[in-house]
Amino acid sequence: MARIDQDDARAELVATLLDKVQQDQYPSTTMLDLIEELLTPEETPAYVVFLQDRIRSESYPSIPLLKRLTALV
Repeated sequence: MARIDQDDARAELVATLLDKVQQDQYPSTTMLDLIEELLTPEETPAYVVFLQDRIRSESYPSIPLLKRLTALV
């Protein structure tokens, strides 16, 4: 098994969680919290866009998701 450094492992975990959140109609707060804990400052703008896209795609976005996005910007 190939070795990967800690930052690569973190980035892979973030990507996995983002894929799961994108597939779930109602993503878990725990997964979103974990993503936000793992994000680097450089990744945060892309995550904001990710959440904005999700909100745009929903007819009635959840208030917690809107508040989460607001807290990030």
